Amino acid sequence: MSVTDFIPVRMADGTLELLDQTLLPLEEKFIKIESIEALYDAIKRLQVRGAPAIGVAAGYGVYIAAKKASENASLTEALAAIRRDGEYLISARPTAVNLKWAVDRVIGKVDAAVSGQEAASPADLPAIALAEAEAIRKEDFDACMGMAENGLSLLEPGMGLLTHCNAGVLATAGYGTALAPIHLGQEKGYGFKVFADETRPLLQGARLTSWELARGGVDVTLICDNMASIVMKSGKVDAVLVGCDRMAANGDGANKIGTSGVAILAKEYGIPFYMFVPTSTIDLDTKSGSDIIIEERDSDEIAAMWYEERMAPEGIKMYNPAFDVTDAKYITAIVTEKGIVYPPFEDGLKALFE
Repeated sequence: MSVTDFIPVRMADGTLELLDQTLLPLEEKFIKIESIEALYDAIKRLQVRGAPAIGVAAGYGVYIAAKKASENASLTEALAAIRRDGEYLISARPTAVNLKWAVDRVIGKVDAAVSGQEAASPADLPAIALAEAEAIRKEDFDACMGMAENGLSLLEPGMGLLTHCNAGVLATAGYGTALAPIHLGQEKGYGFKVFADETRPLLQGARLTSWELARGGVDVTLICDNMASIVMKSGKVDAVLVGCDRMAANGDGANKIGTSGVAILAKEYGIPFYMFVPTSTIDLDTKSGSDIIIEERDSDEIAAMWYEERMAPEGIKMYNPAFDVTDAKYITAIVTEKGIVYPPFEDGLKALFE
């Protein structure tokens, strides 16, 4: 079985289907998405998650919006409807840059087709949007392979690796970002030993990463988040590999909550910390991590979501940020599909787009 057999975003007979990641690891089920409202809910509820996968799904979301808008009488009305649906979709999760990037890119392609008179009526718009959405999916698949190869060049057979959250097949349209070299290494017989942080409070490491790596035949050990220090100190970790939901121009990277703590620990123990970042996730318009909006989520995810009975007192104040920002000074190297960027990051990241 290839790990790409469970890529989470796919088109089947013209309908968008998402692997419902809220059901993993107990149930593997694809859900059909036939409206912008359904896609918004799927992104908000984390049925689809991971910045690249959200971007791919959002690209198809504009296609769904274009199909609905094709019922309008004029191109002007259709474009206005698509833009409204796009803005609504972007509001589902503000931190992951790929969501806005993909929506803007597909809408931009539709706008250009209208301006260039390639589209003569609203009925022409869905095909244009779908073609661009497919291009985004293919580019992400190719980017995953690039990161797999670049990341593997930093690793040696038999290494112990630690990862946080899920930055694998389930988060992308291909091999993943941070997990991509692990999957490629498995195919090449590298024999990595991976430690997966459980990733509280939504347990992406426990439910998703451990499931994905085990399905791919990788030697994976699940640990609680607060066990990372002892595992590192005992010499079992040779490198840390994590993904990224938005990278600022200076190399600060926002990723799942808890990532910055792992980076600080890795620095203390002299362990290289690699952040895997497709270029679509790099936001040169955001100067530093302090400018990144951090999504806050429902406190029930902490107190009640995984328990038969509530595990916190009623009325207690809770704080549930979905992400934190790892300062660039804690990152050993940034791995992209175009190459590996070393400090100082600002010039290197900019050069990727030149």
